Amino acid sequence: MKIALVTGSSGLIGGESVEFFSSKFDKIIGIDNDMRSYFFGSDSSTQWNLNRLKNKFDHFENYNCDIRNYSELELIFKEYGADISLIVHTAAQPSHDWAAKEPLTDFGVNATGTLNMLELFRNYCPEAVFIFTSTNKVYGDTPNYLPLVELEKRWEIDASHDYFKDGIDENMSIDHSKHSVFGASKVAADIMVQEYGRYFGLNTGVFRGGCLTGPNHSGAQLHGFLSYLMKCAITKNHYTIFGYKGKQVRDNIHSYDLVNMFWHFYQDPKQGEVYNAGGSRHSNCSMLEAIELCEGISGNKMNYSYAENNRIGDHIWYISDVQKFKDHFPSWDYKFDLKSTLLEMHENMLIRI
Repeated sequence: MKIALVTGSSGLIGGESVEFFSSKFDKIIGIDNDMRSYFFGSDSSTQWNLNRLKNKFDHFENYNCDIRNYSELELIFKEYGADISLIVHTAAQPSHDWAAKEPLTDFGVNATGTLNMLELFRNYCPEAVFIFTSTNKVYGDTPNYLPLVELEKRWEIDASHDYFKDGIDENMSIDHSKHSVFGASKVAADIMVQEYGRYFGLNTGVFRGGCLTGPNHSGAQLHGFLSYLMKCAITKNHYTIFGYKGKQVRDNIHSYDLVNMFWHFYQDPKQGEVYNAGGSRHSNCSMLEAIELCEGISGNKMNYSYAENNRIGDHIWYISDVQKFKDHFPSWDYKFDLKSTLLEMHENMLIRI
Protein backbone atom coordinates (compact mmCIF):
# COMPACT_ATOMS: atom_id res chain seq x y z
CA MET A 1 0.00 0.00 0.00
CA LYS A 2 1.25 3.48 -0.91
CA ILE A 3 0.26 6.19 1.58
CA ALA A 4 0.51 9.99 1.57
CA LEU A 5 0.45 11.66 4.98
CA VAL A 6 -0.65 15.30 5.13
CA THR A 7 -0.46 17.52 8.21
CA GLY A 8 -2.79 20.50 8.36
CA SER A 9 -4.99 18.43 6.08
CA SER A 10 -8.07 20.61 6.51
CA GLY A 11 -6.26 23.84 5.69
CA LEU A 12 -5.70 25.48 2.33
CA ILE A 13 -2.55 23.64 1.18
CA GLY A 14 -3.23 20.50 3.20
CA GLY A 15 -6.73 20.17 1.79
CA GLU A 16 -5.48 20.81 -1.74
CA SER A 17 -2.85 18.10 -1.16
CA VAL A 18 -5.51 15.62 -0.06
CA GLU A 19 -7.47 16.30 -3.26
CA PHE A 20 -4.46 16.31 -5.58
CA PHE A 21 -2.90 13.12 -4.24
CA SER A 22 -6.17 11.22 -3.78
CA SER A 23 -5.88 9.75 -7.27
CA LYS A 24 -2.17 8.96 -6.89
CA PHE A 25 -2.05 7.07 -3.56
CA ASP A 26 -3.93 4.12 -2.09
CA LYS A 27 -4.65 5.96 1.16
CA ILE A 28 -4.42 9.54 2.40
CA ILE A 29 -3.75 10.07 6.11
CA GLY A 30 -4.59 13.52 7.45
CA ILE A 31 -3.47 15.12 10.70
CA ASP A 32 -5.45 18.20 11.73
CA ASN A 33 -6.94 19.38 15.03
CA ASP A 34 -8.40 22.69 13.73
CA MET A 35 -6.03 24.92 15.70
CA ARG A 36 -6.82 27.59 13.13
CA SER A 37 -10.04 28.25 15.04
CA TYR A 38 -7.94 28.80 18.17
CA PHE A 39 -5.61 31.17 16.32
CA PHE A 40 -8.21 33.22 14.46
CA GLY A 41 -11.64 32.44 15.90
CA SER A 42 -14.55 30.18 14.97
CA ASP A 43 -15.16 32.00 11.66
CA SER A 44 -11.79 30.68 10.49
CA SER A 45 -12.40 27.07 11.52
CA THR A 46 -11.44 24.48 8.92
CA GLN A 47 -14.03 21.94 10.10
CA TRP A 48 -16.13 22.61 7.01
CA ASN A 49 -13.22 21.59 4.79
CA LEU A 50 -12.57 18.44 6.80
CA ASN A 51 -16.23 17.44 6.41
CA ARG A 52 -16.04 18.11 2.68
CA LEU A 53 -12.91 15.99 2.23
CA LYS A 54 -14.27 13.09 4.30
CA ASN A 55 -17.46 13.05 2.25
CA LYS A 56 -15.57 13.22 -1.02
CA PHE A 57 -12.81 10.64 -0.49
CA ASP A 58 -13.44 7.21 1.03
CA HIS A 59 -9.73 6.48 1.35
CA PHE A 60 -9.03 9.66 3.34
CA GLU A 61 -8.71 9.28 7.11
CA ASN A 62 -8.05 12.23 9.42
CA TYR A 63 -6.52 12.07 12.91
CA ASN A 64 -7.39 14.82 15.39
CA CYS A 65 -3.82 15.04 16.63
CA ASP A 66 -1.61 17.88 17.88
CA ILE A 67 1.75 17.86 16.12
CA ARG A 68 3.39 19.10 19.33
CA ASN A 69 2.58 15.73 20.90
CA TYR A 70 5.29 13.27 19.81
CA SER A 71 3.63 10.26 21.44
CA GLU A 72 0.33 10.83 19.65
CA LEU A 73 2.09 11.22 16.32
CA GLU A 74 4.17 8.10 16.90
CA LEU A 75 1.06 5.93 17.15
CA ILE A 76 0.19 6.93 13.57
CA PHE A 77 3.69 6.23 12.28
CA LYS A 78 3.81 2.89 14.09
CA GLU A 79 0.57 1.86 12.40
CA TYR A 80 1.50 2.79 8.83
CA GLY A 81 5.32 2.78 8.95
CA ALA A 82 7.12 2.10 5.69
CA ASP A 83 3.87 2.28 3.69
CA ILE A 84 4.15 6.07 3.96
CA SER A 85 5.91 7.25 0.82
CA LEU A 86 5.07 10.97 0.96
CA ILE A 87 4.77 13.42 3.85
CA VAL A 88 3.39 16.89 3.13
CA HIS A 89 3.87 18.98 6.26
CA THR A 90 1.66 22.07 6.07
CA ALA A 91 0.43 22.33 9.69
CA ALA A 92 1.52 25.65 11.18
CA GLN A 93 0.72 28.79 13.10
CA PRO A 94 0.78 31.06 10.04
CA SER A 95 0.47 34.66 11.30
CA HIS A 96 3.38 36.86 12.32
CA ASP A 97 0.98 39.17 14.19
CA TRP A 98 -0.56 36.32 16.22
CA ALA A 99 2.84 34.79 17.03
CA ALA A 100 3.84 37.79 19.13
CA LYS A 101 0.89 37.12 21.46
CA GLU A 102 1.93 33.53 22.25
CA PRO A 103 5.56 32.87 21.25
CA LEU A 104 5.63 29.54 23.08
CA THR A 105 2.60 28.25 21.18
CA ASP A 106 3.96 29.58 17.89
CA PHE A 107 7.36 27.95 18.34
CA GLY A 108 5.83 24.75 19.63
CA VAL A 109 3.65 24.33 16.55
CA ASN A 110 6.04 25.62 13.90
CA ALA A 111 9.43 24.43 15.14
CA THR A 112 8.90 21.61 17.65
CA GLY A 113 6.02 20.17 15.63
CA THR A 114 8.21 20.08 12.53
CA LEU A 115 11.06 18.43 14.41
CA ASN A 116 8.63 15.79 15.71
CA MET A 117 7.52 15.03 12.16
CA LEU A 118 11.09 14.87 10.87
CA GLU A 119 12.26 12.47 13.57
CA LEU A 120 9.30 10.14 13.06
CA PHE A 121 9.91 10.28 9.30
CA ARG A 122 13.57 9.34 9.88
CA ASN A 123 12.71 6.46 12.22
CA TYR A 124 9.67 4.92 10.53
CA CYS A 125 9.68 5.72 6.79
CA PRO A 126 13.13 7.05 5.77
CA GLU A 127 12.58 6.11 2.13
CA ALA A 128 9.67 8.56 1.87
CA VAL A 129 9.76 12.14 0.58
CA PHE A 130 9.27 14.94 3.12
CA ILE A 131 7.89 18.27 1.85
CA PHE A 132 7.72 21.32 4.10
CA THR A 133 5.74 24.51 3.50
CA SER A 134 8.06 27.24 4.72
CA THR A 135 7.53 30.98 4.13
CA ASN A 136 9.14 34.03 2.58
CA LYS A 137 9.19 35.47 6.12
CA VAL A 138 12.41 33.49 6.70
CA TYR A 139 14.12 36.35 4.84
CA GLY A 140 12.89 38.77 7.50
CA ASP A 141 12.73 42.42 6.49
CA THR A 142 15.79 42.19 4.20
CA PRO A 143 13.58 42.62 1.09
CA ASN A 144 12.63 46.08 2.40
CA TYR A 145 16.20 47.26 1.77
CA LEU A 146 16.04 46.48 -1.93
CA PRO A 147 16.09 49.46 -4.32
CA LEU A 148 12.38 50.27 -4.54
CA VAL A 149 10.54 53.04 -6.35
CA GLU A 150 7.02 54.28 -5.65
CA LEU A 151 4.56 54.09 -8.55
CA GLU A 152 0.93 55.22 -8.69
CA LYS A 153 -0.54 52.02 -7.22
CA ARG A 154 2.43 49.92 -6.12
CA TRP A 155 6.00 49.76 -5.03
CA GLU A 156 8.34 48.23 -7.59
CA ILE A 157 11.99 47.34 -8.04
CA ASP A 158 14.10 50.08 -9.56
CA ALA A 159 14.47 49.10 -13.22
CA SER A 160 18.21 49.82 -13.12
CA HIS A 161 18.75 46.84 -10.77
CA ASP A 162 18.46 43.99 -13.24
CA TYR A 163 19.21 41.17 -10.75
CA PHE A 164 15.80 41.45 -9.06
CA LYS A 165 13.70 41.99 -12.19
CA ASP A 166 12.22 38.47 -11.87
CA GLY A 167 11.87 38.63 -8.08
CA ILE A 168 13.74 37.38 -5.04
CA ASP A 169 15.66 34.14 -5.33
CA GLU A 170 17.00 31.65 -2.78
CA ASN A 171 20.36 33.45 -2.47
CA MET A 172 18.90 36.19 -0.27
CA SER A 173 20.32 35.99 3.26
CA ILE A 174 18.08 34.88 6.11
CA ASP A 175 20.46 36.51 8.66
CA HIS A 176 20.79 40.02 10.12
CA SER A 177 17.14 40.97 9.76
CA LYS A 178 13.92 41.36 11.75
CA HIS A 179 11.86 38.25 11.07
CA SER A 180 8.91 38.57 13.46
CA VAL A 181 8.44 35.80 16.03
CA PHE A 182 6.60 33.77 13.38
CA GLY A 183 9.42 34.19 10.89
CA ALA A 184 11.97 33.03 13.45
CA SER A 185 10.04 29.87 14.33
CA LYS A 186 9.70 29.07 10.62
CA VAL A 187 13.45 29.66 10.13
CA ALA A 188 14.11 27.03 12.81
CA ALA A 189 11.83 24.55 11.06
CA ASP A 190 13.18 25.45 7.60
CA ILE A 191 16.78 24.81 8.68
CA MET A 192 15.91 21.51 10.39
CA VAL A 193 14.18 20.20 7.25
CA GLN A 194 17.28 21.09 5.24
CA GLU A 195 19.50 19.44 7.87
CA TYR A 196 17.58 16.18 7.88
CA GLY A 197 18.13 16.10 4.13
CA ARG A 198 21.80 17.02 4.09
CA TYR A 199 22.97 15.43 7.37
CA PHE A 200 20.90 12.24 7.37
CA GLY A 201 20.71 11.87 3.58
CA LEU A 202 16.90 11.96 3.45
CA ASN A 203 14.67 13.28 0.67
CA THR A 204 13.46 16.66 1.97
CA GLY A 205 12.23 19.75 0.17
CA VAL A 206 11.59 23.22 1.56
CA PHE A 207 9.10 25.45 -0.26
CA ARG A 208 9.27 29.09 0.82
CA GLY A 209 5.82 30.33 -0.11
CA GLY A 210 4.73 33.80 -1.01
CA CYS A 211 1.03 34.40 -0.44
CA LEU A 212 -0.67 31.03 -0.75
CA THR A 213 -4.28 31.29 -1.79
CA GLY A 214 -7.22 29.52 -3.38
CA PRO A 215 -10.95 28.89 -3.14
CA ASN A 216 -10.76 26.73 0.00
CA HIS A 217 -8.85 29.24 2.12
CA SER A 218 -10.42 30.12 5.49
CA GLY A 219 -9.05 33.66 5.35
CA ALA A 220 -8.76 35.84 8.46
CA GLN A 221 -7.63 39.40 9.10
CA LEU A 222 -4.30 38.18 10.44
CA HIS A 223 -3.64 35.63 7.70
CA GLY A 224 -4.69 34.96 4.11
CA PHE A 225 -5.09 38.52 2.86
CA LEU A 226 -6.49 37.77 -0.61
CA SER A 227 -9.14 35.37 0.69
CA TYR A 228 -10.09 37.70 3.54
CA LEU A 229 -10.19 40.66 1.15
CA MET A 230 -12.62 38.88 -1.17
CA LYS A 231 -14.72 37.86 1.82
CA CYS A 232 -14.94 41.52 2.87
CA ALA A 233 -15.83 42.54 -0.68
CA ILE A 234 -18.76 40.12 -0.71
CA THR A 235 -20.01 40.77 2.84
CA LYS A 236 -19.14 44.53 2.80
CA ASN A 237 -17.38 44.06 6.13
CA HIS A 238 -14.69 46.60 6.97
CA TYR A 239 -11.11 45.99 5.84
CA THR A 240 -8.01 47.77 7.17
CA ILE A 241 -4.89 48.44 5.10
CA PHE A 242 -1.79 48.57 7.30
CA GLY A 243 0.88 50.99 6.10
CA TYR A 244 2.98 51.51 2.97
CA LYS A 245 0.16 53.60 1.41
CA GLY A 246 -1.58 50.39 0.39
CA LYS A 247 1.04 49.93 -2.32
CA GLN A 248 2.75 46.90 -0.75
CA VAL A 249 3.15 44.11 -3.30
CA ARG A 250 2.70 40.35 -2.85
CA ASP A 251 2.84 37.49 -5.28
CA ASN A 252 0.01 35.00 -4.97
CA ILE A 253 0.16 31.34 -5.90
CA HIS A 254 -2.93 29.17 -6.23
CA SER A 255 -2.94 26.16 -3.91
CA TYR A 256 -3.20 23.80 -6.91
CA ASP A 257 -0.05 25.22 -8.51
CA LEU A 258 1.91 24.86 -5.27
CA VAL A 259 0.80 21.27 -4.67
CA ASN A 260 1.66 20.50 -8.29
CA MET A 261 5.18 21.67 -7.42
CA PHE A 262 5.14 19.11 -4.59
CA TRP A 263 4.13 16.39 -7.05
CA HIS A 264 7.01 17.19 -9.38
CA PHE A 265 9.45 17.16 -6.46
CA TYR A 266 8.09 13.83 -5.21
CA GLN A 267 8.83 12.22 -8.56
CA ASP A 268 12.45 13.42 -8.57
CA PRO A 269 13.32 14.30 -4.96
CA LYS A 270 16.41 16.09 -3.67
CA GLN A 271 18.08 16.09 -0.26
CA GLY A 272 17.61 19.31 1.69
CA GLU A 273 16.73 21.45 -1.32
CA VAL A 274 15.11 24.90 -0.96
CA TYR A 275 12.77 26.60 -3.43
CA ASN A 276 11.04 29.96 -3.43
CA ALA A 277 7.44 29.20 -4.33
CA GLY A 278 5.08 32.05 -5.13
CA GLY A 279 3.13 33.63 -7.94
CA SER A 280 6.27 35.35 -9.30
CA ARG A 281 5.80 37.88 -12.11
CA HIS A 282 2.98 35.65 -13.33
CA SER A 283 0.62 36.50 -10.45
CA ASN A 284 1.16 39.46 -8.13
CA CYS A 285 -0.58 42.62 -7.00
CA SER A 286 -0.45 45.51 -4.58
CA MET A 287 -3.11 45.98 -1.93
CA LEU A 288 -4.71 48.80 -3.92
CA GLU A 289 -4.70 46.68 -7.08
CA ALA A 290 -6.22 43.74 -5.19
CA ILE A 291 -9.03 45.95 -3.87
CA GLU A 292 -9.82 47.12 -7.40
CA LEU A 293 -9.94 43.52 -8.64
CA CYS A 294 -12.19 42.39 -5.77
CA GLU A 295 -14.55 45.32 -6.35
CA GLY A 296 -14.74 44.55 -10.05
CA ILE A 297 -15.44 40.85 -9.53
CA SER A 298 -17.90 41.25 -6.64
CA GLY A 299 -19.64 44.32 -8.02
CA ASN A 300 -19.44 45.89 -4.55
CA LYS A 301 -17.62 49.01 -3.40
CA MET A 302 -15.32 47.93 -0.59
CA ASN A 303 -15.57 49.35 2.92
CA TYR A 304 -11.96 49.93 3.91
CA SER A 305 -9.73 52.35 5.79
CA TYR A 306 -6.02 53.02 6.05
CA ALA A 307 -3.84 52.70 9.16
CA GLU A 308 -0.49 54.46 8.93
CA ASN A 309 1.51 51.91 10.94
CA ASN A 310 2.61 48.85 8.99
CA ARG A 311 2.84 45.45 10.63
CA ILE A 312 6.23 44.84 12.24
CA GLY A 313 8.65 43.21 9.81
CA ASP A 314 6.10 43.30 7.00
CA HIS A 315 7.40 43.32 3.44
CA ILE A 316 6.99 46.39 1.22
CA TRP A 317 7.58 44.41 -1.96
CA TYR A 318 7.92 40.66 -2.33
CA ILE A 319 7.82 38.71 -5.58
CA SER A 320 9.29 35.20 -5.74
CA ASP A 321 11.78 34.23 -8.39
CA VAL A 322 10.82 30.60 -9.14
CA GLN A 323 13.42 30.01 -11.85
CA LYS A 324 15.42 27.55 -9.74
CA PHE A 325 12.40 25.25 -9.45
CA LYS A 326 11.65 25.63 -13.16
CA ASP A 327 15.26 24.72 -13.97
CA HIS A 328 15.01 21.57 -11.83
CA PHE A 329 11.50 20.66 -13.03
CA PRO A 330 10.99 22.18 -16.50
CA SER A 331 7.64 20.44 -17.10
CA TRP A 332 5.99 22.37 -14.24
CA ASP A 333 4.10 25.59 -14.95
CA TYR A 334 1.25 27.68 -13.56
CA LYS A 335 -2.36 26.79 -14.22
CA PHE A 336 -3.92 29.84 -12.51
CA ASP A 337 -3.20 33.54 -12.77
CA LEU A 338 -4.37 36.20 -10.31
CA LYS A 339 -7.73 36.97 -11.93
CA SER A 340 -8.74 33.34 -12.47
CA THR A 341 -7.83 32.62 -8.83
CA LEU A 342 -10.01 35.50 -7.58
CA LEU A 343 -12.92 34.49 -9.82
CA GLU A 344 -12.80 30.93 -8.48
CA MET A 345 -12.53 32.24 -4.93
CA HIS A 346 -15.55 34.52 -5.44
CA GLU A 347 -17.74 31.72 -6.81
CA ASN A 348 -16.78 29.41 -3.96
CA MET A 349 -17.43 32.02 -1.26
CA LEU A 350 -20.89 32.85 -2.60
CA ILE A 351 -21.84 29.25 -1.82
CA ARG A 352 -20.21 29.15 1.64
CA ILE A 353 -21.02 32.59 3.05
